[in-house]
Amino acid sequence: MPAAVHRTEEVIRRSRFITTLGHTPGPELAREFIDRVGAEFPDATHNCWAFVAGPPGSTAHVGMSDDGEPQGTAGRPMLTTLLHSDLGEIAAVVTRYYGGVKLGKGGLGRAYASGVHRALDTLPTVEKVFRVKCCLDFDYPSVDGVFRLLDRVEATRLEEEFGARVRLRVAVPLDRLTELERGLADETGGAGDITREDPDPEPWS
Repeated sequence: MPAAVHRTEEVIRRSRFITTLGHTPGPELAREFIDRVGAEFPDATHNCWAFVAGPPGSTAHVGMSDDGEPQGTAGRPMLTTLLHSDLGEIAAVVTRYYGGVKLGKGGLGRAYASGVHRALDTLPTVEKVFRVKCCLDFDYPSVDGVFRLLDRVEATRLEEEFGARVRLRVAVPLDRLTELERGLADETGGAGDITREDPDPEPWS
């Protein structure tokens, strides 16, 4: 995710393009960031934007706007660039001051995507691990193997219940969830159950 607000600028055929990136952990914060940037450039011809407010590559919390440019020439290429950036919780605003030379739809799409690409190339970032909460249910003979599995996948044990079977609530990194599911099946001979608790992963720094 972005470590700080970051801004780059380029001129394409006399039009000035200013790209601003920021950390936005949620759609509401993304829209607040977009409004703040727009307020910095109230005289701009366009303030086009896109955001990915969830984990990297996730389309669960995204948004975009062409802000008066021809449909599909600004917000969409900006969003596509963000989705392929391996970054999450990020918003981009590309501010354009028209320079008198029309770029055409293809040229506009390339210009807005280029603005985001250039800003991403020099963006300072920090890593944030997204975790999902799961409930594991299995028999006692599998306890040692399952606990070793949890250590391997860097899962955090949140709750433990030892009744007729062992029941655990854990938080596991999103990118290790499949490994946990397969490992539980192996350790329990297919007799263990895993249930994902939350539809959206939570950020843990």
